[in-house]
Amino acid sequence: MKTKAAVLWGPGGKWEVEELELDEVRAGEVLIRFVAAGLCHSDEHLRHGDIVPRFPLVGGHEGAGIIEAVGPGVSRVKVGDHVVCSFLPSCGHCRWCSTGQQNMCDTSANILVGDRPDGSFRFHGKGQDLGAMCFLGTFAQHSVIPEGSCVVVDKDIPLEVAVLVGCGVPTGWGSSVYAAEVKPGETVVIYGIGGIGINAVQGAAHAGARHVIAVDPLANKREKAEEFGATHAVASAEDAQNLVSQLTRGVGADKSIVTVDVVDEAVVSAAFNVTRKGGTTVITGLADPSKQTIHLSGAVMVLFQKTVKGTLFGNSNPLFDINNLLGLYRDGKLKLDELITKKYSLNEINQGYDDLIAGKNIRGVMIHEH
Repeated sequence: MKTKAAVLWGPGGKWEVEELELDEVRAGEVLIRFVAAGLCHSDEHLRHGDIVPRFPLVGGHEGAGIIEAVGPGVSRVKVGDHVVCSFLPSCGHCRWCSTGQQNMCDTSANILVGDRPDGSFRFHGKGQDLGAMCFLGTFAQHSVIPEGSCVVVDKDIPLEVAVLVGCGVPTGWGSSVYAAEVKPGETVVIYGIGGIGINAVQGAAHAGARHVIAVDPLANKREKAEEFGATHAVASAEDAQNLVSQLTRGVGADKSIVTVDVVDEAVVSAAFNVTRKGGTTVITGLADPSKQTIHLSGAVMVLFQKTVKGTLFGNSNPLFDINNLLGLYRDGKLKLDELITKKYSLNEINQGYDDLIAGKNIRGVMIHEH
């Protein structure tokens, strides 16, 4: 079948909307009609080399839609199901899945190439095979994806809202609740209030933190953070350091979380320095993999018994946490509607990313027209 999709043909270019040929489903795969896709900064990283994929590539890894066909052997989903896609597929039986770490499933190893284990591709155009970001390609109207990427959700939750729990919400929320293990009464500092950081704020507040300090140079982001549970919002790391010293009587923050768009040595150092003895710094944001972005005093780490750790998907388990978060949303304990700053069509994708880079959006959502 033919479908329209936003494609990156190489690094540094703009998204181009193309009509592509999409293969039929094979064993273990499903055909999905995407209803909505989140405009996440990770796809912007593809353009600038902060993530190094194989080109050409159909973009999009935060998506929700309706299953239209299933291949042989598919048992998790059926035609007509509403699903939120996990950008990290889970096989259910590898070492990581079997020990409750679905976010590190072995089948995720090739998500930036976007092909299947046998090396085949599902999108084709201009005489080339096109990969699909995280096996999904949610910037396409239709895609053929692994069943392990699908999480069935209740049909009464609008897919343009549910789409947010495919990446940004669990990554941010889990960074606080799971990775940082925020506890009631703690002081938490969060650097960078975008689609991930705003949900780290939600997660820290939900976990019972006494002080949730949001750090962002943009006033609109700081204001939004306070709506989502931040007790304080400051413009710089220096301001955060001074505020934490005042609030904790010089002890330091219990936890710090780095969710800026592009991680660098300066923000990691600030997050490390703001924490107390025995404190934890969680790094969620991404950077150019060829650059060294963590350069800290080993003596301070040892003598003050500090922890620095990375997290993927906020240590969340897709099959549990996607529906768990939607349950919190249904109960009024998690904000989702308020995350959506603006909606875009497929043809407006470059405007959507321009708005993201300009700091206008907490989360832009693409609504597919069919």
